[in-house]
Amino acid sequence: MMPDATHPPARRAAALLGRMVLGAVLLGPILALLLHASSTHWFFPRLVPAEWTLAPLLRQLGDPRTRAALGASLLTAGITTGIALLLGLPAARVLGLRTFRGRSLVLLVLFLPNIVPPLAIGMGLNVLLLRLGLAGSIAGVVLVHLVPVVPYAILALLGVFARYDEGYELQARTLGANPCQVWLRVALPLLWPGLAVAALFAFLVSWSQYVLTLLVGGGQVITLPILLFAAVSGGNPTSIAGLALLFAAPPAVAIALAVRALAAAAGQPARGMS
Repeated sequence: MMPDATHPPARRAAALLGRMVLGAVLLGPILALLLHASSTHWFFPRLVPAEWTLAPLLRQLGDPRTRAALGASLLTAGITTGIALLLGLPAARVLGLRTFRGRSLVLLVLFLPNIVPPLAIGMGLNVLLLRLGLAGSIAGVVLVHLVPVVPYAILALLGVFARYDEGYELQARTLGANPCQVWLRVALPLLWPGLAVAALFAFLVSWSQYVLTLLVGGGQVITLPILLFAAVSGGNPTSIAGLALLFAAPPAVAIALAVRALAAAAGQPARGMS
């Protein structure tokens, strides 16, 4: 039987249609938010807004509450990410490179906070932090964010250490490198892709926390998720769209930076191995 010459064009058309559908699913909500945020009168049955203006979006960006919430979110997520990497790196190294009795139990305990409902964890930690005097503070919110964030950082780094060869470090020490040189010139280049992914996961999980921030922050620490949920419950669509875009911007930047770091790591050999 002769092959059907229409199959390749049909497959290309199907692939193009699939990409268009995927693009519409991914970009459709963002486009709708952009339209809402840059318009003042958009009512059914109009397909596009009647008036276009950036005044509502600029007014939202200039609101002191919005800027304060953005600063609190960036500060909380940034500190949480840094601490999660400091805690997750040695833990992932031990769990990834060493075999010991009870390793599976340790992994279960580490990831247990992500299995238990966050409301239950938040209530218990809120009582503890109230007694320590940390409730309603950035420090308390960072501590409670570490509970779900650290397991994600460890999980991302475990995959790196599963393929990590300690022989490179041994060779560097044999050639006279001190511990700092071994870390900077051998270990860090090899671990950099995993660190970028772990930092991305840690930032995204901390950035999007609502329940834990609400319980421990107690209305004193207002982050963008808190402000956005309050706007959704009683705000207008233009304000909600502006806050939603602002909420989505830092994660998009973080993803772009992580992708760039991974691409750079894939295109360049490790300095310690060159």
